[in-house]
Amino acid sequence: MTRAPSHHAPWLSYLCLAASMSLVGSYVGLSKLLVVVFPVFLLAWLRFGIAAVAMAGWVRRTPAESPLSPHDRRLLFLESLLGNFLFSVFMLYGMTLTSALAAGVIMAAIPAVVALLSWLFLRERITPRVAAGIGCAVGGIAMVSLARRDGDGSAGTLLGNLMLLGAVVCEASYVVIGKRLTGNVSAKRISALVNLWGLALVTPFGLWQALQYDFAAVAPASWGLLLFYSITASMVTVWLWMTGLRHVPASSAGVFTVLLPVSAAAVGVALLGERFSAVQAGAYGLALAGVVLATWPAGPSAR
Repeated sequence: MTRAPSHHAPWLSYLCLAASMSLVGSYVGLSKLLVVVFPVFLLAWLRFGIAAVAMAGWVRRTPAESPLSPHDRRLLFLESLLGNFLFSVFMLYGMTLTSALAAGVIMAAIPAVVALLSWLFLRERITPRVAAGIGCAVGGIAMVSLARRDGDGSAGTLLGNLMLLGAVVCEASYVVIGKRLTGNVSAKRISALVNLWGLALVTPFGLWQALQYDFAAVAPASWGLLLFYSITASMVTVWLWMTGLRHVPASSAGVFTVLLPVSAAAVGVALLGERFSAVQAGAYGLALAGVVLATWPAGPSAR
């Protein structure tokens, strides 16, 4: 008997993807507080080190998993190099030179870059709905960019914006590479192994800055924020993202990355005292409409 095709929307996967990017956006905004306290490489090293301890039990292969192939090992390295190490460096250095709202504007470009990379490397077809969702996200960027002529300096410096643009490309690459990995490796193990590679890559730079740093001067609140950042950035968000990505095409999943700038902007306004205009609110609303367009279940006749 032939089973009828299922048109059930993977809502649990969508929820995982949305929660992951919302958390990423929150720590992008909060990282502006951390880079005032910790040098960038030291901050990244502490993040990966704390998460490595928390995820120690996730490294081992489960009986249901196949051994890692050389191809999987290369993908894990690239996933960490681009999505962990370089993303952290570009994002943290960029945040020292710009505002959370400006970061949100630039990072709203992630869905478009994800769709382009998915088309180039995964040969995924970009459906009209996903294309419309990407168009909404890009339209939101255009709106908020045109509105950012208020002279308050919150648009950031050119170097800071270029750093954040580099973070956009790294995050989009992370999405596409992750789609390849989720077919062969569990979400927990991907999270742990990618974090270990990140720790290995940043350790020489982190140790160099640690030798010159006065740890006794750090306030307890900053240590608490560092703990939240480390567990959220390296453990929770990666596991949520890889779990959701198993059942959603990378081009569609990429639209959820628009929640990153939305939550980053919310942190900037609520906790960092940054100004948020009505035009910016409309721009972010347009970006959220893109998520709805890309994830709304297709009708029975859709292919």
